[in-house]
Amino acid sequence: MAPKLKIAAIQAEPAWNDLEGGVTKSIALIEEATSKGANVVGFPEVFIPGYPWSIWAKSPTDNAGFMGEYFRNSLVKDSDEMKRICAAVKEAGVFVVLGYSERFKNTLYISQSFIDENGVIVHHRRKIKPTHVERAYWGDGQGESLQTVAPSTLHPEVKIGGLNCWEHTQTLLRYYEYEQDVDLHVSSWPVLWPHPTDKDGVRQADWPHHITDEMSVRFSQVVALEGACFVMVYTQVVSEESKKRCRIDEFGYANNSVGAGGGFSMIYSPFGEELVQAPAAWGGVHLVC
Repeated sequence: MAPKLKIAAIQAEPAWNDLEGGVTKSIALIEEATSKGANVVGFPEVFIPGYPWSIWAKSPTDNAGFMGEYFRNSLVKDSDEMKRICAAVKEAGVFVVLGYSERFKNTLYISQSFIDENGVIVHHRRKIKPTHVERAYWGDGQGESLQTVAPSTLHPEVKIGGLNCWEHTQTLLRYYEYEQDVDLHVSSWPVLWPHPTDKDGVRQADWPHHITDEMSVRFSQVVALEGACFVMVYTQVVSEESKKRCRIDEFGYANNSVGAGGGFSMIYSPFGEELVQAPAAWGGVHLVC
């Protein structure tokens, strides 16, 4: 008989372009989730050091300094910072799927490290194909990243999977995860806002609807139903005061919905049913067992 586990959906603001701050915040969120009884914890896409929406809002030349800082604050998998996170995972005794921008030599990758209850990285994968302008900054994942599922060490009958953002749109990648017999799926996303509207509340026709919170959460819901698995949706948020730091204070899409933090975390049953109340705009740890 499968064990009864508590799973946590995190919605939180990163420490933008701050490696040390990101490590500290990740550890704090792991501890918070554990204090609430969680056994499995995941993180949004590139939670360390945050998703740089400025790559969509600014030209590569104008954004060069910001992304240079981003590169320096990305996390090296085999580093003292990662050892601190792994030690915190071991102390908590939980299974964690950590989403971060990985710096390997002179290349960045959109990565997920699967850290077991002993604080050991039992699987590591990179986003197979970064999306659109992401390809200017992050490299492609390699063949081993097609493996998207790893078993819990404490509960080996429970298999935990994960994909980043628009990997959820890749039909064959989803199918291959189902072939790996996933039970719990970590659906990692960045900040995404509602479809922009005009002053009368009518949707702007020139904005692509697939780049919205609504469509992103629907992709995650499809994984739950297709894969007959529980899906935890993990998202970032950005505060109004952080938008200037992130260089999106003049980016229309990020500012169309006043007070919207860009989060849409959720937990779905294998039937695609919502298992938690949709969170408020700003975050927290949401649990279901």
